[in-house]
Amino acid sequence: MSEEACVTVERSPEGWAVLTLNRPERLNTLSIQLRQALEREVAALEQDPAIHVLILTAAGKMFTAGLDLNEWHSAAAAPAAAAYRHDAVAALLQFRGPVIAAVNGPAITGGLEVVLACDLIIASERARFADTHVRVGLLPGWGGSVRLLSRVGIAKAKELALTARMFSAEEAQHLGLVNHVVPHEDLLPFAQAMARDMLQADPQSLKAYKALLDEESLLPVAQALALERARSMAINSPQPLEEIRARLDRLTGNKK
Repeated sequence: MSEEACVTVERSPEGWAVLTLNRPERLNTLSIQLRQALEREVAALEQDPAIHVLILTAAGKMFTAGLDLNEWHSAAAAPAAAAYRHDAVAALLQFRGPVIAAVNGPAITGGLEVVLACDLIIASERARFADTHVRVGLLPGWGGSVRLLSRVGIAKAKELALTARMFSAEEAQHLGLVNHVVPHEDLLPFAQAMARDMLQADPQSLKAYKALLDEESLLPVAQALALERARSMAINSPQPLEEIRARLDRLTGNKK
């Protein structure tokens, strides 16, 4: 398979793009080639002035089964299938705008780490999730344990990580890991509709607010409040009143 075929990109004139993991015959496992293609494509989308929201999905019945273990002991892939040299999560984090995961099927181990790195998670009713690191004697290395803990809390994170059990999209939503569960055929339309809602805003505002939330999530409350005040003053104070009124008029449908 060519590098280009591992990951496909569909750009919309509305300002969003769909990035598809395209290795269904291998359960969309995250081979070195796929991760390199992912890094290139995300970097290109970040540099594209017309694209402001990214939707990540996969071809076939599986979202991704994680690393391609056929590469585990390859001399070119050592150590650990080159997981630390070609980091799928770091590739995604290049994109400063919102990233929506449209999870079409099971997301396992490294696949769950990739899903957790997205800003919003929309799951098909066919999606399933599992963190199986413990069963194969490994530990997550792309931030999966940190993000799982942040999403579901310490007690549930321990349960899911230490039992390594599969859990449904509905349970994932109940736990707060998934934002929405939708019928399978509605998965991409739902994600695209969410992208359109986001694109009603100024693209720079989307990036600034995402960055603020991400940074605040790592801080104690008092420091987070101080950061919000500082960013607010830096952005709000120079805004011309006429521009704010024009945006409000567009938002409310006021044509004056």
